[in-house]
Amino acid sequence: MVPGPTACDACLRRTLLVDLLAPYIERIAMDRRGRSAPELLSLGDEKLARAAGGEKGLAFLRRASATPARELRRLLTDSGVWACCRHHHAYPPRLRDSREAPALLTGVGDHGRLGALAGEPVATVVGSRRASSYGRGAARELGQLLAASEVIVVSGMALGIDAKAHRGALDGAGLTVAVLGGGPETSYPPRQARLHGEICEAGLVLSEALPGASSWRWRFPARNRIMAALGGVTVVVEAAAHSGSLITAGMAADLGRTVGAVPGPINSWLSAGTNNLLADGALVVRGAEDVLDALLGPGRRAPNTGAALEPGLRAVLERVERGERTPDAVATDGGAGAAEAAAALARLELMGYVRSDASGRYERTLLSEPEASRP
Repeated sequence: MVPGPTACDACLRRTLLVDLLAPYIERIAMDRRGRSAPELLSLGDEKLARAAGGEKGLAFLRRASATPARELRRLLTDSGVWACCRHHHAYPPRLRDSREAPALLTGVGDHGRLGALAGEPVATVVGSRRASSYGRGAARELGQLLAASEVIVVSGMALGIDAKAHRGALDGAGLTVAVLGGGPETSYPPRQARLHGEICEAGLVLSEALPGASSWRWRFPARNRIMAALGGVTVVVEAAAHSGSLITAGMAADLGRTVGAVPGPINSWLSAGTNNLLADGALVVRGAEDVLDALLGPGRRAPNTGAALEPGLRAVLERVERGERTPDAVATDGGAGAAEAAAALARLELMGYVRSDASGRYERTLLSEPEASRP
C-alpha cells in the first residue's frame, strides 16, 4: 500500500515546516475558542514562520526548504505511511474546497479508499470524551446504522463519542475514517491502540502531520477543520456548553455543511451544548434516518427495524421508555414479578430494543418496531 498517492516536494516541505513550528504554534494558537490554529495554518510559509517563531521561525523555514524531499518520502515509507497532497487527484474534493485545507494528508490503511471520500456520502460524528451511557450508545448505533447504509463515518478516535462512532461503523461493516492530531501511524490516545489497528485494517487513519509528529493541543482544533470539511453532515451526539465538538460544528457551519445534534436530557450538563445547537436551528437527529435524509434526501432509511413484539414485551418496552430502568422498577410499575420482568428485559436486549450497563440498568436503543406490528 505504500507509497500510494504522490505528494509534491513543496507540500512535503510545508508539512515539515508546520511540524518544526509546532511548539511555537502551541504558545500562540490556543485561544479560548480554539479557532486560531486553523487560521494560522492558512498563512503562506513565510508569514506562518514569522507569525509563529519570528527569526527562529524563519530559520526553521530555511531548514525545511533545504531538506531533500527524498528524505521525507523515505520517512513515510519506513513508517508504513502514505501521503497525498492537494495537487493530486486523490485528495478529497470536499477538503480541497476549504480555504484552510492542509497541504498534505498522511495516512495509514488502503489508500484506494480515499476515492470513496469523493463519491460516497460522509457523516462526521463527534461529541464529548466524558460521555454518558446514553451518549455512547447513541453514537455507536448511529455509526452502525449509517455504515450499514453505506455512509462513511468520520470521527477523531478520541475517548467517548468518537470511539463509539468508529466502533459502530466497524460493527456495521462500513468504512470509517479517523482523523488524528499527531502522526497517523501512532494511536492517540494510546489506550485506543486496538481501535486504531482495526481502523487501519478496515478503514483509514488520516492526519496532516508527518510520522512521529507529537499531538500538541493546538492540533486538535486544527484537525477538526478536516473532519468538518469531509462530512456532508456533522452530527454532535453529546457535548457540554463549551465542548470542543462545538468548534467542529461551527467550522462545518462556516463551510455551509449541515449541522445536526442529538437531543439530550435537559438536566444533564453533557447535553447543554447539543441542546443549544438545536435551539439555534441545528438539524434534530433522532436517529440515522434524519442523517440519511439530510445527506441523500427524504426516503432513504437505515436498516434499524427489529422483529415484531408481542403485547407483553411491548408493554415492558414502554415502561423502559418511561424511565423504569431496572427489573424491580418494571415489575412494580407493571404489576408483574421481578423474575418475569427480568426475563422480558433479557429478551428485549437479545432482540436489540434495549441495552444494559454494568449496573444492570436498562435503556432504550434506536431500534424501532416494524410499522405493521404497531398497535
